[in-house]
Amino acid sequence: MLNDLRKYDCLGTPSYFFELFNTLKRNLTSNWKRSDLEKLFYNRVIDNRPIIDGGIELAVRINVLKQSENLFKLNSDFKAHLNSEAQMVDCFNQLLFESLKSDADFLKIFSSKYLSYDIIYKSLQIDNSAFGFKFSNFKQLLLDFNIINQHPTPEFKSYLVNQQYKKLLDKSVLPEIKKRRIGIEEFKKSVEQKQIYGEEAEKFVLKFENERLEDKKNIDWVAEYIVNEGYDIVSYNNIEDEVPNRFIEVKSYDGNKAYFYWSRNEYQVAKLKGDKYWVYLVNRSKLETEGYEPERYQNPFNSILGDHNIDWIDEVDKYKITAYD
Repeated sequence: MLNDLRKYDCLGTPSYFFELFNTLKRNLTSNWKRSDLEKLFYNRVIDNRPIIDGGIELAVRINVLKQSENLFKLNSDFKAHLNSEAQMVDCFNQLLFESLKSDADFLKIFSSKYLSYDIIYKSLQIDNSAFGFKFSNFKQLLLDFNIINQHPTPEFKSYLVNQQYKKLLDKSVLPEIKKRRIGIEEFKKSVEQKQIYGEEAEKFVLKFENERLEDKKNIDWVAEYIVNEGYDIVSYNNIEDEVPNRFIEVKSYDGNKAYFYWSRNEYQVAKLKGDKYWVYLVNRSKLETEGYEPERYQNPFNSILGDHNIDWIDEVDKYKITAYD
């Protein structure tokens, strides 16, 4: 879908679509040709855009406009969402996400390669390079519809995902993103199982952290979207803390002896964040045990890898950290 829409300079703006859809709503019995719809905006500037050449095509692709040969009409289900421009934008965005959830280009844009977590604004952050020139019209559409916003710090050259629409990402896009994380076919089953183990442990720690903080803080599950941030969950040490200050890497294991693998990136992030970095070890065999709590290690770079620590053995070549008996 996005690849097909690349040929257009502008895919539309909220004001453009609100006027277009309401015009069709008021004239439901009329036969509208493409040329008729284009004449509505001929020689006009809408939201500082002198030309909107891809709006009709986009509206058809997300099923707001119905097309039969060269005749167009408004989807009857959409009429109830035209009481205000804000209401229209919300419904439009939902349909946009639903239409794009299996689009390969969209999933490449919203992938771990370009996503990161901004701890100051507590938001997903997407790098400008995710769009490039190729999908600049789509980036502008996301900006116009308030799905993303320019980062307040211009030198970052990135955008923040509007928290209002993150749930749309979670519902429509996240399942597909997770599917596409699976690697080469011969490793598929083992990778899938590791992913299941990891998600179970992360969900357990999310629940644990929410209970520890009495459900009074917004705990962010960073690893839900981003696999290379160096930590999985962003939390707080205390309820009174206003800024996130506990960066948790979740590791799961099975058996009586605790162990975990540490990637080079996780190792470096732990070293950088010091006392703000924690490793939570979750024993999968005890997940259903009432009252079970994960083992928690603050500043593991020192507490586990420290020179005088005799409770753990580290195999540096693989960063496998094993507890002594």
